[in-house]
Amino acid sequence: MCKVKRLSKKFCWFLLAAVLLALLLWAFDSRLVTRTYQVAAPVTKPVRLAVLADLHSCGYGEGQQDLLQAVTAAEPDGVLLVGDIVDDVLPEENAFLVLEALAREYPCAYVTGNHEYWTDRADEICGEIAALGIDVLRGEQVTWTLRGQKITLYGVDDADSGQLEEQLFALTPAEGETSVLLAHRPEEIEQYAARGFTVVVSGHAHGGQWRIPGLLNGLYAPHQGFFPTYAGGLYQVGNTAFVVSRGLARESTRVPRIWNPPELVLVELIPVG
Repeated sequence: MCKVKRLSKKFCWFLLAAVLLALLLWAFDSRLVTRTYQVAAPVTKPVRLAVLADLHSCGYGEGQQDLLQAVTAAEPDGVLLVGDIVDDVLPEENAFLVLEALAREYPCAYVTGNHEYWTDRADEICGEIAALGIDVLRGEQVTWTLRGQKITLYGVDDADSGQLEEQLFALTPAEGETSVLLAHRPEEIEQYAARGFTVVVSGHAHGGQWRIPGLLNGLYAPHQGFFPTYAGGLYQVGNTAFVVSRGLARESTRVPRIWNPPELVLVELIPVG
């Protein structure tokens, strides 16, 4: 009887250790995931846009193939690059491997994030990205024809440029058009939504860094503080659909991501009704 009790106790401790190990592995899992959000828009055919944010020059396998293959598998009609693609500390090579590859395959649009400004060479970086054939939007707009229909993209520089508000208020989407604003920082959503865009896409929050699935969407995000309202996901702000990416940063983060794997976001614009 005593031996049975001892074996039973050992089994319980073993089971507890196994559960804790599984939870730790799950919590710190940094493998790339793909998340899709559907947004009703004035389109006649569905349009799929891949959103990459906060890459921070991080590595995704040899030649960045893990990330590039995920984009290919998603079969997007276009790619939106929503800031902090280039890091101010890590070498830029990984970022430009991704940019060059995507620019060869898809129409791409890019806006700056704060880390591009922290390099003190944001203008130069923007020039290098534009030279790849990517639309660099700095208070500007561009119209793409995707699946036979027009999608107008608008973009503003990061707030560290000192130009965000001036650029934003110069952008006015036309009534009835499908309009998408690229803006790095989610905390300015009230200003973005007031302009009447169909969709706004942002990053910057890194998913709140620490999450508890089903309970806490994010612990802390820059410029939003603790328990950020817009850590990651799909939100509705007035008549504007708001998509916040949890970002692609991995080794660049000083604080590890917990229950918060890096993500490739897909925004599917679907016909209203």
